[in-house]
Amino acid sequence: MDIRSHTFDRIRRFFSSGLDIIEFVGLLVIAFATTVAGYQEVSTMVSAHKVTLADLLLMFLYLEVLAMIGQYFRSGHIPVRYPLYIAMVALARYLVLDVKEITEWRMLSVAAAILLLTLAVLAIRYGHVHFPYREDTQEGKPSRPYVRE
Repeated sequence: MDIRSHTFDRIRRFFSSGLDIIEFVGLLVIAFATTVAGYQEVSTMVSAHKVTLADLLLMFLYLEVLAMIGQYFRSGHIPVRYPLYIAMVALARYLVLDVKEITEWRMLSVAAAILLLTLAVLAIRYGHVHFPYREDTQEGKPSRPYVRE
């Protein structure tokens, strides 16, 4: 029984290491591609001598993706809020770009989706502050994680 459990532990560690490497390489590829896309967007704005709100929102999306990758490298996990922020900005950019072709109902539904995402972020923040995870407590006392005082 000990041989099997030892072998199983070695196999599990091997695959875990492999998945960590694949995850690291994937994040590096995403960071590089996002940086290249941001550079291309800036060069397009410079060559056009014009900056629009859609361009700024797209740059903000790139920065949010890079911030999410940076957060993962710093802490080893990504808070759920980051993809929600990215989704809100992407929906706002969609509204800005397609405002002339969009119907009233579609505009209302996209605005409602942004509102629901905002409420989700608020609920997550409230839950995280008032009901912290065990990892976020220090010496039995709950700390107030990620809250500016």
